Parts: sequence; C-alpha cells; structure tokens
Amino acid sequence: MTSNFVPPNQARQLRACMVCSVVQTQQRFVHEGCPNCESFLDLTNHPDSIAECTSQVYEGLITLADPSQSWVAKWQRLDGYVPGVYAVKVVGMLPDEMISHLEDSGVRYIPRDGSAQDDDA
Repeated sequence: MTSNFVPPNQARQLRACMVCSVVQTQQRFVHEGCPNCESFLDLTNHPDSIAECTSQVYEGLITLADPSQSWVAKWQRLDGYVPGVYAVKVVGMLPDEMISHLEDSGVRYIPRDGSAQDDDA
C-alpha cells in the first residue's frame, strides 16, 4: 500500500470518490483508481470517469487506521473499506447511467452528500 501523505502544494488536487468518499489526489485516482470501488468504477487511466465519479467539493476529513474497529467508520458507513482518509460529505451525484451500472453490479449506491434517508435503522 502506498503512502497517503499529500504535500501541501497538492491539496488543491484532492478529490473524493462519490461512492465510498475516499480522498486522494487526482493523479492517484488516475494511476491507481479507487482502493474501494475500482472493481466496478474502473477509474484507472480514465480521466472522464474520474471527473464523473469523484468531486473536488467535500466537507470534513476522517482518517481511519482500522475501519473494521472504528465506531466513526460504522457511523459513516466506511467499516468495510481500506484504511485511509475519507470525506464526511461529498458534494455531487453520480450520473444516472453510473448508478444503473452500480445496481447491475450488485452495489447499493448511497449518496455521500447527506441527501439519502437512513433506511437501515
């Protein structure tokens, strides 16, 4: 696993995945894709998909060392994801065709912008 350190001069290039809310530089999304969603989003080397499925507008950051043991990860629905830096909220919505693709892949899309009602409770 590569380092999650982001030099201060690259902070403006950070983006958050709209599906899992992981925060990485745009270059990292290009070279490695999303560490949680790559199997169905296929972001590696696809700048158009990165633009559609990630956002530069997000609120708050959470750093998770062990998502499986964290109550914050459970609260934010991050407990099945890799350790890393995550946004509390990600502004934006996936395109309808991408949402359909996720559902066809068996992935339940929950918007990370706070607009979804919590129907799990």
